[in-house]
Amino acid sequence: MSGRAALVGAGPGDPELLTLKAVRLLREADVVLHDALVAPEILALVRRGARLIAVGKRGGCRSTPQRFIEQLLIREARAGHNVVRLKGGDPFVFGRGGEEMAALRAAGVTVEVVSGITAGLAAPAAVGIPVTHRALAHGVALVTGHAADGEGTEVDWGALARTGLTLVIYMGMTHAGELRAKLLAAGMPAATPVAIIANATRSAQEAVVTSLGALVEDAQRAGLASPAVIVVGDVAALADATCIRQPLLAASGSFAGRPAYQ
Repeated sequence: MSGRAALVGAGPGDPELLTLKAVRLLREADVVLHDALVAPEILALVRRGARLIAVGKRGGCRSTPQRFIEQLLIREARAGHNVVRLKGGDPFVFGRGGEEMAALRAAGVTVEVVSGITAGLAAPAAVGIPVTHRALAHGVALVTGHAADGEGTEVDWGALARTGLTLVIYMGMTHAGELRAKLLAAGMPAATPVAIIANATRSAQEAVVTSLGALVEDAQRAGLASPAVIVVGDVAALADATCIRQPLLAASGSFAGRPAYQ
């Protein structure tokens, strides 16, 4: 028998942000391999009788080896099952979906990709921040705040700081001090607005708006940690005041001397 596999984006957390196709595939699946951060409300959409297998990865925690995940996907599909690999955000944005697709294709398994809303776009939008703006930012760069040992290449923060693009940084909270130092060393002003959004689109969502210079201290004061997205650039100052912790701005004095954008 020959099953099929689908790499499905679960979006940032709110089940109402799933695509219709994602919901359909979850209801048709025999087996669902899901990430650690997929919301329980989304897992509840999986049909009764399907197997749920947790294969998540979390920074600083024991994680399922990537090779094991790929082998499991292949084994279940070859057994004739409809398999969904349910990934937080979008499968092809820092989700290793490209590796899983290549492994499945090499094994002769039919695979499709269902895009999801990546946190790098959903998190800023959830607090009213447009990542591009005609007057403030002509583009956006989605970058990871850490690279595992031996995996990928180091981000050229100096080059990014000089582009004028909005920087949306995934997985950056652990190394926030180092990221700040590199951006400041590259000439980015300490007063550059920064937003930190944790648990975007979920009931536990929290956000603060601060400056690059006060990034680490204000994040610690607010108790924000991963999973969180860091938005660096003038657009961060456009955050909806009803979605952020206002007292933090006054406490840090982050925006002294900066223009008020309307």
